[in-house]
Amino acid sequence: MKRFVAVYLGSPEAHARSGWDKLDDTARKQREAEGMKAWTQWAEKNANVIADHGSPLGKTKRASREGIADVKNNIAAYVVVEAESHEAAAKLFANHPHFSIFPGDSVEIMECLPIPTR
Repeated sequence: MKRFVAVYLGSPEAHARSGWDKLDDTARKQREAEGMKAWTQWAEKNANVIADHGSPLGKTKRASREGIADVKNNIAAYVVVEAESHEAAAKLFANHPHFSIFPGDSVEIMECLPIPTR
C-alpha cells in the first residue's frame, strides 16, 4: 500500500460562503456536533487505512534564506492514509465533513514518495 498525506484546506472565502458566522450559537453548536459526528463516522469507516490521524494545525512560521517570519496559509489540518493508488486515496475524501458540513474548502491528497538515495 502506498502512503498519502491529505491536507484539509480552508480559506476565508469558503468560510464566508458557508454562512457559518451568520449562525446563532445554538445553530452553530448543532452544526459542529453534526460535523464531529460525521467526521468520527468517517474515521471509524476508514480506520483500517488511516496511518496517522494527524491533527488541526495552528499558526504558521516560515523559515527561509530571508529568516523566520509569520505567514498565513490555508492549511487547517492533516491526516495520513494508505491506499492502493492516488485515485483510491482521493476517493476516501469524497463528500468529507470538512467541506460538506464544516466551512472548509477542500482536501488535497499527495503521495508520500521515497526519499532519494545518494
